[in-house]
Amino acid sequence: MTDTINLTIPEKKTIALIAHDNKKNVMLDWVRDNRDRLAAHTLCGTGTTARLIAQQTNLPVRAYNSGPLGGDQQIGARIAEGKIDCVIFFWDPLTAQPHDPDVKALLRIALVYDIPIANNPATADFMIRSPLMEEPYTRPIQNFNASTAARAAAFSAEADNEAVK
Repeated sequence: MTDTINLTIPEKKTIALIAHDNKKNVMLDWVRDNRDRLAAHTLCGTGTTARLIAQQTNLPVRAYNSGPLGGDQQIGARIAEGKIDCVIFFWDPLTAQPHDPDVKALLRIALVYDIPIANNPATADFMIRSPLMEEPYTRPIQNFNASTAARAAAFSAEADNEAVK
């Protein structure tokens, strides 16, 4: 059985907003349509997306680097630290991205940490309108510290056994 811990997300969520170039206008329209709901939360995003949202909606949005310059990795790191609760990432599946490995890493880390992630306006609508966005939410996640310690102990025991031979 996997060792898990319960992580409680407060009613005020931290939401990462990310959009590839061909989806930035879609993101801006979506944010405008959901401005009042988003205003109740803490917002962050990658470079240009965050700046456009802040300029065009007057919502405070913490800007990380642009995606190709490490912004996707910065968002992923904040997820691993437990500092981002949801991701709305309008990605463009029809255009090659030079930072595609970073995009995949971000999607992977969101799944590993059981972070809700919306990749299109319909899913984002369902997410932002969920009653769970307005109340604390507790989710079990794998206790990676415990599993890492167990793996280290197993490797150490194996090394001790090899040394005895």
